Amino acid sequence: MSWHGLRIEQVAQQADTNMSSGLTEKEAKKRFKQFGANELAVEKKPSALKQFIGQFQDFMVLVLLAATAISAMLGEYIDAIAIVAIVIMNACLGFVQERRAEKSLEALKKLSAPESFVLRDGEWKKVPSAQLVVGDIVKFTSGDRIGADVRIIEAKGLYIEESSLTGESLPVEKQTAPLAQDVALGDRTNMAFMGTLVTKGSGVGIVVGTGMNTAMGQIAHLLQSAPTMVTPLQRKLEQLGKILIVIALTLTALVVVLGVWQGHALYDMFLAGVSLAVAAIPEGLPAIVTVVLALGVQRMMKRNAIVRKLPAVETLGCASVICSDKTGTMTENQMTVTRVWTNNRLWTVSGTGYEPKGRFFYNGKEEKPDKQLQQLLLFGALCNHAEIKKKGKTYMIDGDPTEGALVVSAAKAGWTKEKIAHEFTVEHEFPFDSTRKMMTVIVKDRANRRWIVTKGAPDMLLERCRFIYINNEAKPLHEQERKTVQQTVNMLASEALRTIAIAYRPLS
Repeated sequence: MSWHGLRIEQVAQQADTNMSSGLTEKEAKKRFKQFGANELAVEKKPSALKQFIGQFQDFMVLVLLAATAISAMLGEYIDAIAIVAIVIMNACLGFVQERRAEKSLEALKKLSAPESFVLRDGEWKKVPSAQLVVGDIVKFTSGDRIGADVRIIEAKGLYIEESSLTGESLPVEKQTAPLAQDVALGDRTNMAFMGTLVTKGSGVGIVVGTGMNTAMGQIAHLLQSAPTMVTPLQRKLEQLGKILIVIALTLTALVVVLGVWQGHALYDMFLAGVSLAVAAIPEGLPAIVTVVLALGVQRMMKRNAIVRKLPAVETLGCASVICSDKTGTMTENQMTVTRVWTNNRLWTVSGTGYEPKGRFFYNGKEEKPDKQLQQLLLFGALCNHAEIKKKGKTYMIDGDPTEGALVVSAAKAGWTKEKIAHEFTVEHEFPFDSTRKMMTVIVKDRANRRWIVTKGAPDMLLERCRFIYINNEAKPLHEQERKTVQQTVNMLASEALRTIAIAYRPLS
């Protein structure tokens, strides 16, 4: 059903729910029993035994097993044992790697098991998202992960990051009005989808899709039903195996025919031909290939890349063109401040992710942030909603990734959340909107001095500014200075960096 095309009252009617009190516990249990848990169906894993036996299905391995049987029949037991040992070692290496990858994938799946606030019998309750059913009224706020597909019925400055579905890392502003029936998934601004993240604001919605009936469920179905592709290496090894079989059979037949024609016994010639055929098969090839691929997989693991099948690691080596985008969604959708331009100086900031540890460099030499850089980073953290959170040894951001990057960069310069809260107070805020392309706050320090601080798109701020802060002094922003700022923005953008500007003005 095209839920995005219906009015709110129609959605409630179709979902058979009460917007003021939600479902009753009895009705929720009934629907849960009827439609099942709100979980993505996971493809049944093969048993360890079946996975191990699967390692012997490669064509080259079958050729080696045939050679083993013939060697044993000819009494060449040492050769047969050596070939069996190679085949078993090859199977063990492949089996261990696949099991290790499966465990890593299982660990990733456990990361997405959120809870949701749901309205049942007129009361808000926190329940596992797996228990959500169609018709449930749910609410969500900044930092929450959406537990099911939801038609939004209330939105207060609500922005949701949908990169897992659309590939676009910029959060989408949500609203409640109905849309045209043929609107694409990425443009359904009155919907919230399972697995996406609320970066700003809050909202309430009606659950309209659970489990495999969600947009994420459709992706899971496509992944599980996708045909298994043969890698270039597997294709070449199979071709090599077929060529070797043809050569071996041809040699055997040739030796037998020529020997019998010269007067030798048929049995002796058959043994000689088979021995020659076995000798022509490279028993060590599969083992060498497996060891090399295993080493490649280990190198990929050190770079935090999981390779499920050994031959797949070779496929990357066959790539001649890699197509990527600039949204940040091909990695972890984490933003990090790496360059800062102020006072005609371009600083480089070290550190990755959201860990508030890093150093500042100017012209390749490490320096402590000067007064003007400190002030810029401080204003970036004040005009902000994001917070740094630590879970175990991992640092995360509650809020928008871009705002999170600004908070982290300020923390690297010593502006922690506690220090900022002690020194400054945000008195008023003009939130970001798509028309202004800016966010503005009024802040006050302990000496009762006030500033207006604004962050936003460089082009929008540049046309509104009349002064530029250089050497701790506000100077008129002439045409030459404007060109310098614009050239710096263009230079950073050409390096695939996202740019954001910060401006301020003292208040009386």
